[in-house]
Amino acid sequence: MKHPELSHVRDGLRDSALVALGVIPLGLAFGVLMTQSGFAWWWTPIFSVVIYAGSMEFLALNMTLTGVGPLSALVTGFMVNFRHIFYGLTFPRHLIRSRLGRAYSTYALTDESYAIASVTPARSGTWLLTVQATCQALWVAAGIVGALTGQAIPDSVRGLDFALTALFVVLAYEAFAASRDLSAVLIAALTGIVCALLAPGHMLMAALLAYFAVLLARFWSPRLDTALRWEAR
Repeated sequence: MKHPELSHVRDGLRDSALVALGVIPLGLAFGVLMTQSGFAWWWTPIFSVVIYAGSMEFLALNMTLTGVGPLSALVTGFMVNFRHIFYGLTFPRHLIRSRLGRAYSTYALTDESYAIASVTPARSGTWLLTVQATCQALWVAAGIVGALTGQAIPDSVRGLDFALTALFVVLAYEAFAASRDLSAVLIAALTGIVCALLAPGHMLMAALLAYFAVLLARFWSPRLDTALRWEAR
């Protein structure tokens, strides 16, 4: 007779397998970038445990190297990860019985684990925690391998820092493929151009705040959202 909890663990491991195709290469790139930026290899798992937010880890590395102030870092981190608030509204964390498990699930909520839970019916809290723990284990392990490998890569190799840009390009494309809303792309591009012209020194911060304001307006006004929506055929 099969134990249901063990079955849910196996299901969680199986359902997390495809995520490895995206997590491992990006984790390797982050680890290599860490050591290429002058950090000791062991800083990589520290970043990946303390922060554990793929895109934010790349940004945190860049902000550390450029000496960004704490207020700017706080606002940037909030804007980049603001989507997690909405993730929490539908993430099936209620399936987890223990307080410690729910606390870990809140900490380990990422784009990948949310995507798996969204397309796969959640079986139990054990399944959910297995998915989240597997995603983090893959990310941390890939980062360590990348960091150790990066120590052997010559400093003349360039372009690894483009991994963050590539990540956002892929996320943006996936979001567009899901919604097919051309207005979101055009508004984002227009916001970026205007902010680059008006506030070139704070373009990213200004653009994030401006686009966030547009999203709030569309959320609060369904009529405005309908008027702006332009679905691609």
